[in-house]
Amino acid sequence: MIRQEDFAALHLELSVKAKNGLDFIAAATLLWAGIAVLWALPGSAAQHSLYTFMASGLMLPSARLLSGVFGTTWTLKHNPLQPLGLWLNFAQLFYFPFLVFMYLRHPEYFIMAYGIITGAHFFPYAWFYRTPAFVVAAGVVAAGSLALGMYLAPTQQYLIPAFISGSLVLLGVWLWVDYRAKARLTAAQPAAVAVA
Repeated sequence: MIRQEDFAALHLELSVKAKNGLDFIAAATLLWAGIAVLWALPGSAAQHSLYTFMASGLMLPSARLLSGVFGTTWTLKHNPLQPLGLWLNFAQLFYFPFLVFMYLRHPEYFIMAYGIITGAHFFPYAWFYRTPAFVVAAGVVAAGSLALGMYLAPTQQYLIPAFISGSLVLLGVWLWVDYRAKARLTAAQPAAVAVA
């Protein structure tokens, strides 16, 4: 059985070594900015939805590339919580049937639905990295996507991914500040992350 202190140390180690998932947030920021540009171009909602769906395949390779830029660690073999991060990310794939339905039946609402799913999937990362930033981002992105989707004209749907990208910039800043505070804590108490 893991003691409460050891469990907290495992979370802290994940947060510091993975830098709160900043590589994924940066990749998502760039991806959603590109999607905003795509939706601003001429074309039907169905075309934009299809290209958006295809562009989502760039997320994992982009995060992997940015991992090198940010110096994040993807695998901590001794930390039993580490694999959960990737599983939490893959969990949103089970929402994709809903996106397929939106694409086939209501493509004009596809980007709103995708934004809601993106926002909602942040929620468990608040527990994983022990930071409230993900709770706030989950609510802001999901509710903001819904509100914009309900009130924007069809020609203004590009504002949804632009809003998401901007929200992710703010999330990234908050996560960076949180990471720096935790890194200072571990530097002051190196034993805090040295879990056997």
